[in-house]
Amino acid sequence: MADRIAVNDLRRHAITTEATVRTSAERVLSSGWYVLGKEVEAFEREFAEYCGVGHCVGVASGTDAIELGLRALGVGRGSRVATVANAGFYTTTALMALGAEPVFVDVERETKLMDLAHLKQILGETTLDAVVVTHLFGLLHDMEPVLDLTDRAGVPVFEDCAQAHGARRGGRAAGSFGAAASFSFYPTKNLGALGDGGAVVTGSADVAQSVRRLRQYGWGSRYRAEIKGGRNSRLDEMQAAILRAKLPLLDGWNRRRRDIATRYSREIGNPRVDRPPVHGEEYVGHLYVVVSDDREALRAHLAEASILTDVHYPLPDHRQPVLAAHGGRTGLPVTDDLSAAILTLPCYPELSDEEVTRVISRVNSW
Repeated sequence: MADRIAVNDLRRHAITTEATVRTSAERVLSSGWYVLGKEVEAFEREFAEYCGVGHCVGVASGTDAIELGLRALGVGRGSRVATVANAGFYTTTALMALGAEPVFVDVERETKLMDLAHLKQILGETTLDAVVVTHLFGLLHDMEPVLDLTDRAGVPVFEDCAQAHGARRGGRAAGSFGAAASFSFYPTKNLGALGDGGAVVTGSADVAQSVRRLRQYGWGSRYRAEIKGGRNSRLDEMQAAILRAKLPLLDGWNRRRRDIATRYSREIGNPRVDRPPVHGEEYVGHLYVVVSDDREALRAHLAEASILTDVHYPLPDHRQPVLAAHGGRTGLPVTDDLSAAILTLPCYPELSDEEVTRVISRVNSW
């Protein structure tokens, strides 16, 4: 039996980064300082520079980054926030924690990103307090037309960049377009820690200061709580040091992901499998997602050859049981259609050329 090809293989990734990660971990251990110290400060400075923004605030997870970032923009109980329903429920989780109401926007069939025609319709029909734009699967949305719509409506944009570290359009990085943006450093992300971690990036000193207070009990100074909504949500020194070690390698990993995705898009020729188009720097290959008329049969065909797949994501937010009281919300036909047909193929920097060829051959033989 052929060796298994995983959707993502963190063991391989650990081997390629072991030496630099060990050095970083040892530096933290010898420092005797483990929370909100020099490593976090340095990572925040370096990641802000990488994203081309003035400020970065490390927090405990990507979902916390969404919640605290939106809270810093004034989103709270009763707020209405536009978002997509095909991105794994993370933004909706944050909105529920804030007491805000998600207003779901359908997606474009090819890009799987927010449909701006539908967003324009919603903006014309209702008042929104924010729009969350998710750069899904590693593809940075075309932000100029997004901002054209939202600026005219006077609505702030928050970018969810959890899957788009390093994606760029016109020389600008994901996270540098909106009023603020969130990142996740979950281990499977393009820039991953050895546990949970996240960050809010922004060009606003006021937003950054609010998030810094919110991540630590709402303190203005030690033991003095000054703003509501605070909690313990801090990026620790160990994760920050590891992220610092990996950050200089991120662009190279992204190029490799993009090269693999390009091969898939060009060389998979099965007419029953729709592939994404070939992209440039606006895509960093976090996930390579195809669309099939019989997903489960394709999954089984690949599994027989020890090629693993996944579905990102099988149940859209508006169909989640926790939102049943909202009546199952209809009106997202493309989101619903895609959820029954999408399939994620292996795509990560450590895949060999031979393994990529094997995946392509197996898909084409179906």
